[in-house]
Formats: sequence, C-alpha cells, structure tokens
Amino acid sequence: MNDGRFPVTHREPAVGVVRVPYAVGSNCHAAKGSFGVPLHKDDPRTIGGHRLVDRLGAGGMGVVYRARSRSGREVAVKVVHAQYAQDPVFRARFRQEVEAARRVSGAFTAAVVDADPEAEPPWMATQYVPGKSLAARIRDRGALRVTDLRPLALGLVEALRDIHRAGVVHRDLKPANVLIAEDGPRVIDFGISRAAENHNTLTETGQMVGTPPFMSPEQFTDARTVGPASDVFSLGALLVYCVTGRGPFDADSPYLTGYRVVHNAPVLDGVTGPLRAVLERCLAKAPADRPGLDELEAEFERALPEPAPGEPETLTLRLPSGGRPGAPALGTTVRPATRRRAHRRALLVLSAVLAAALAAVLTGFLLLGPWNGDGEARTRATGSSASRWGTLPTGWKPWQTTVSAPAERGVKKAPGYEGDTSPTCVSDGGSVYCGGTALLPTRVDAGTGRTLWRADIAPAGVPADRYITTVLGVDGDKVVVELQITDDSGLGKAQSVLGLDRESGAVRWSHAVRTDSLGSAYADGMTLTEEGDGSAVTVRSARDGTVRRTIPVPVGYLCSVMAADGLPYVECADQEDGSHATKFYLVDPDGSVRTLASPAEQASFVGVLAGELVFLESDDQDVDNGPDLIYTRIVRVDPDSGRRTLTPLPEHYRGGLPTLAHGTFYLATSSGLVTAFSPKTGARLWNSHTNLESPGQASVDASGRTVYTAGASGRVVALDAAKGTVLWESSARAQVLGNSGLLPTVWFNRGALVLSTSDGTIFTLDPAHPERKSVGSG
Repeated sequence: MNDGRFPVTHREPAVGVVRVPYAVGSNCHAAKGSFGVPLHKDDPRTIGGHRLVDRLGAGGMGVVYRARSRSGREVAVKVVHAQYAQDPVFRARFRQEVEAARRVSGAFTAAVVDADPEAEPPWMATQYVPGKSLAARIRDRGALRVTDLRPLALGLVEALRDIHRAGVVHRDLKPANVLIAEDGPRVIDFGISRAAENHNTLTETGQMVGTPPFMSPEQFTDARTVGPASDVFSLGALLVYCVTGRGPFDADSPYLTGYRVVHNAPVLDGVTGPLRAVLERCLAKAPADRPGLDELEAEFERALPEPAPGEPETLTLRLPSGGRPGAPALGTTVRPATRRRAHRRALLVLSAVLAAALAAVLTGFLLLGPWNGDGEARTRATGSSASRWGTLPTGWKPWQTTVSAPAERGVKKAPGYEGDTSPTCVSDGGSVYCGGTALLPTRVDAGTGRTLWRADIAPAGVPADRYITTVLGVDGDKVVVELQITDDSGLGKAQSVLGLDRESGAVRWSHAVRTDSLGSAYADGMTLTEEGDGSAVTVRSARDGTVRRTIPVPVGYLCSVMAADGLPYVECADQEDGSHATKFYLVDPDGSVRTLASPAEQASFVGVLAGELVFLESDDQDVDNGPDLIYTRIVRVDPDSGRRTLTPLPEHYRGGLPTLAHGTFYLATSSGLVTAFSPKTGARLWNSHTNLESPGQASVDASGRTVYTAGASGRVVALDAAKGTVLWESSARAQVLGNSGLLPTVWFNRGALVLSTSDGTIFTLDPAHPERKSVGSG
C-alpha cells in the first residue's frame, strides 16, 4: 500500500532520512574503512618504508595518511608540508614534538612507532587507532551517558599521567584530539606539546598555541609558566563539553573566548551534583588550586559511580536557568551556546600582553593546525573556529555550472533532454556527484565547478527521458549509483545498482535490481537492494558488489531500504494493512541484523537520537493541507530492548519531510513557514516565516548553529538555529522552474553551500557572503 510518502520512482524524494555521506579525515586517525579518502595523484606512495593506503586528513601543518609497515602493521603517518619543513624554527618544533611523543607510552595514548624529523619532508608514524574522535562522537550521537563518561574521564586521567611522567605537557587536549577506540579513549596529536624541561627553548611570549575554548588561563597570559595543571584545566573544559554539548567559555570569537577563560567564571549550566564540584576545581584560574591527577582520579570515581543494575545510564542534569521549555536534555546534541552579550567594553580593557597573546594564538593556529575531523585547518587569521560561518579553503571562489556542461572525461556532452533535469547530489569533500531524471552520473570539482567526468552507463537506444540516475553514496574509490529505466507510462522497466570508479567514472561492478522495488540505499560501506524474486533484501559490499548477507522479506510485505546517520535500515509493511511498519530491521556494520516488530507508523522513521530510533508520525495526507503533512506524535524506540516512548505533540505541526539534527526537529511548510521543536517533549521552540515557496527539507550545518532551506528557484534562506531569526536570503538562480516534484536541498562542502535548481543549475554559496557573484564554470 502506497500512502504517497514511499517513492515509486526517484522522481519523488525518499523517506527523508537519507544523509549525505562525507569522506572526511579524522584528526590523525580514522575509523578503519570509514574515513580515509583515496590518495591524490601527487601524494607519495611510500614514506620511510611505510606504504601509504589513503588519506586520513589534512591541516595547516601537513597531511596524515593511513599506511602499512613492511610487517603489515597499520600506522598513521603525519607528513609536514614542504613550506614549513624549510623553516628551521618549525623543524625544531617538529623535532621536539617527535622527541616528546617518543617518551609517552601508555594504554590511553597513541605511541610513536617510527619517525624521521630530518627527512625531506619530515614525518612521524604513530599507532593507528580505528575509532572516531570524541568530537565526532558527540556531534553524531549527542552528549555522553554516564556509562560512557566514567571510563572516558578515568582513561584521560591515566593518559595525562603517562604524558606528564614523560616530562611532557600536551597543551592541546580537546575533543578532536581524543579518539574513541573499542577498549577506551586514546589521546593523540602532540603537535604543540613541549618537553617540560625545555619549555623555555621555543615557547616565548607571543608564540603560544592551542585551541581557545580548551586552553588554560596561563596559556593566554604567560605560556612560559604552563605546566601539567594546564592539562587538568583543559580536561575540565573537555568534560563540560561532553556533558552539555558546549564549552564553559564559549564565545563568538577567540578573543572573547580568551577573555572569558582568563577573567570569567565557567558556565556550568546543566551540570549538577558531585561532578559539578569536581569540574569547578579543574577550572580554577590558579594552577595551584586545581587537583592533581591522583586526587582527580579518586574524585571522578566518587562523582561518576558505575550504575547499579536496572538504573538509567544517563546523567540527571538540571535545565539551565532561563532555558526555554523543551530544550534538548542530555543525550541530545545540544547546539553551541548562542549568547551574544555586549563585551566590547570589557575587551577594550584587555592588556596589551593579552591582546598580543591572542593574536599570536591565531598565528599559531595557521602554522601548526589545528587538525580536525573534516581535514581542513578551519581557523585562519581572519576567522575563528567559533565563527558561525567557519572558514572556506584558501583560494575558494563561488561557482555556478549546469548538469549539461561539457565533461573532461567520459560522455563529454550531456544528453539532449529538454524536460525537468532536477539533479540530486552527494558531496565527498573534494567533489560533488550528481544524478537525476535524464542525467548521467556526473562528477563536479567542488572547488572550481569543472565537470570532471560523465559516466557512460545509459543503455544503447534508450531516450534520455526514460532513465533516472541516483547517486547513493561514495565509498573509498567507488561511487555507488542506481540506474532506473522506465517505459512510456513512467513505470520501471529495468533497474540496476553500479559501482563506478571515483577517478574515471568507469563501471567496476553492477547487479540487477527488481523493477518494482522502492529504491536502493547506501550506508556504512554497504548497499541494500531488492533483487531476484523479491523474497529478500540483499546487502552487498559497496567496494566490489559482493553479497555480504540477505534479509528475508515476509510473504505479503513491501519493503523500503534507507540510510539514516550513515547507518542502513529496512522497513517492511504488510500490503494488506500497511498503516504500520510491521517489521523494522537494523543492519549492523558486521552484517548482523536486529528486528523490531511494529515500532511505529509506516514511513515515519526520521533518524537516531542518543542511541534511540526516532519516528515522527502524521495524519493521512489531506487535500486541504496541500503537499504538507500534519504531524501528531513522536515515537522513540530503544533498538536493544524494543521499549517505546510515545510523545503526543502538544500542537500539530504542518510541513514536508522533517529534519532531525543537533537534538532538534525542523519542518518547512509549502508556504515557507519553518518550525523548530523538541524531539523529547514536542514543545515548539520557534516559528519563522520566510519568502520561500515550496521549500525543500531543512539542512543544518555541522556546528548546529544555522538552518538552511531553499526553493526550486535556488533562493536560499539562512536562519539562526537557536532563535529562528532570518539571517539572510539569497537571490534566485534558476531561469526556468520545472515541475518534477523534487524539492531542493542544501548540501555542505568544506564550509560552502552547494545547491541545484529545477532547471539543472548547480552552484555554490559562501554562507558568510551569499551576495558574492559566482564564477561560471561551464
């Protein structure tokens, strides 16, 4: 039974939970098989006898690769940029970094296994830790449960103990420098640590480096006095972030952040009980007032007891004073603080020493990092990591092209179809991959807008208006694409999923899919399709197309496959009574499958929040509502126990496909009204009217501070995620409006916005300067 929300073909959007996959580098390591991107053509193939496998990330200092030693051991190799390797001061810093890191060895640090600071270029190899950074963990899954916080806090104390015993002060302990491995946290990247006994050699006034939200007061005022107590302060700030989703001194610029670190009391709203008392001591302004590591370990053991059997595994937090009703609680991703108090007067009284120190911090950022999860050095002399808009890559310019632009490889000229060509695209950081009605899969350079290739996958003799391509995702060196061929009536005639070579667009593998299936999906290195007689959903490797397992489909059921938050799911409904998803399957990374019976209304799955599956149920679509749905209830399901939490909405919300991001639901109506509400209580957080007509699904940036929605003409509106205030509205881009029914979506690429319009235009915007004129690329 099709209620209008399941797609019959890819002319309509899918369930609304598909997330754009990003191939990004971690700080210095990455989850195995999940985050590396292929080597660039100018990358070396070996360093010091280590064979490079792929890139893990890049930043201001250099590039980090995943590599294998001659014995087959996996390592992370950091290679310094050539321009810095020629600087004798910088080389001395790197030599000291290697010496310091070699002395550190412990269960919760990533050990140095090889290095050559005298090489051209200098490099260092450390233990490869298969795990995401703590920053990515909190961004993706929200604040930590008490069962996660206790081993993290104690593990970091032990890691700092090993570091300090070696005579080293880390100086840059932050969420991006902590990896979450299966057996506990790992502290990585001693990029700005210094041997304690040599702290006067290279660390002079005005040459301090660090990350302001996690730096100690003494790092700002006199870097020469920085000792082990500085890392305790950073640990306190890090744990506040883990509990609340924001730092205790967050501000909109590193200057204001630095002032708060030095002069203001920490903001600990939401942290209660014994843990608050411990963190207050860690964040004392005077180093002598902070606890030592042995004392801190004992205090954490008392403040973070292991839960008794049957007790909830979440911390009990108090709603911050003045907090709005329905604000996300612990377990949701809390947006960074958005308080905008007028501290300009206070900043004017900063001493010249502090001002110079803060300016030097930005210089240090540019020269030495910071390394971060998206592989970019996001802080430059003119920006800050706390900035709403972030920082675009050096030399970036806004561009505009079309899906019909000549390609450099493959099919040079796009098929001549004059109907709707609304493209849908996927970004992997360096490129944008697009498909759509009458479109062959196309790779566009995300930096310049050049069309790099157009894949030759259209069957001979098939008119352009009879095929639809969908880019499902990018997995390593493969681009996963679905190709559907329709007949005169628009019904499926043939369907297949293909793996294309990322560099050339050539077909590397393909397999047939049932023509009456509800589409295919890609997530976590796997494709999900219905094949053969439709008796099972087939799970295949996205790398080579081989079958990993099959999920039997109950007789008489209709199934839809989908991806949410990078993970694959299957929803099957009884065709006789399709009002509820009578079977819901969770596919784990190892290929195993968990099944839930009737968790919620069919086609209502939205995503994952704090480990729970979230469904947003609606009344049946009514002609009086136009294209909008009326949402009535939130259902949250524990995937392990199957326990359901039902939350009727205090008011019914109208809108199209919902977005669940950073602990908040966002909806846009066909008239341009955007609504934000809590997924915990359903309480409305704000309503905001825009000038858009029939906007697409809302998109939220990685920081959770800005919401974007766009209309079919390419007009974009940016709203403050906390208050709903309209920040700006861009001009239209499309020359002609199509009627394909596809609603536009805003994608993100290295800080820029990427959009398409119904006439086949693809363009980028600088979110900080949306008025910048685009450079034509084709």
